[in-house]
Amino acid sequence: MEPAMDPGWDPGEPGEPSWARPGAALGGRGLLALAAASGAAVWATWAVLLMPGFRRVPLRLQVPYQPSSPRQVANTLALLRGRAGKTVDLGSGDGRLVLEAYKEGLRPALGYELNPWLLCLANYRAWRAGYHGKISFLKRDLWKVNLSDCHNVIVFLAPSVKPPLATKLLAELPDDARVVAGRYPFPSWSPSCTLGQGLDQVWAYDIKEVRREVQGRAQQSQV
Repeated sequence: MEPAMDPGWDPGEPGEPSWARPGAALGGRGLLALAAASGAAVWATWAVLLMPGFRRVPLRLQVPYQPSSPRQVANTLALLRGRAGKTVDLGSGDGRLVLEAYKEGLRPALGYELNPWLLCLANYRAWRAGYHGKISFLKRDLWKVNLSDCHNVIVFLAPSVKPPLATKLLAELPDDARVVAGRYPFPSWSPSCTLGQGLDQVWAYDIKEVRREVQGRAQQSQV
């Protein structure tokens, strides 16, 4: 005779693991499966949303997307207050810095970004704020764009990018340009001023002063 079965107990489908049944506690296998599923979700997000912008960029120049905090945005705009002329964000992400720059009167304002999903998000944010068609987000490689007409440049990029970018900025920007770097400073430049602490710190560099500094070091090295 088979043992009596509690009518309130549901054995589940044949072959169904116990951890998958409603109300069952997660065992070792359940935790392992959950971790694997979470890892797969993270990878899928990277592959679909973030990887497309990096496929043609050398590894050392790749910069993962990390949105700017409200304090970083405020500090950046504080160091650009009162200035005029074309303003660009190199690696503009979701567009928040470009959008706020336009609101502060820095016009024209545009961002360069390779990731198509972030470009869509940036354009949506501009449309939602009522600035569609007034600010621009372009799918351009920042290493290939000409910055000679830019007077305000925002740079929230990784440390590995700063040295080669410094060379490009010195070669192309006009003397009256100002560069504002967030999270990480340019290692070989002396800032004109800085604002904030920790991850919220930003550094402003006036190109005319940077050129004078770089030329002075070059002359000293020749002596």
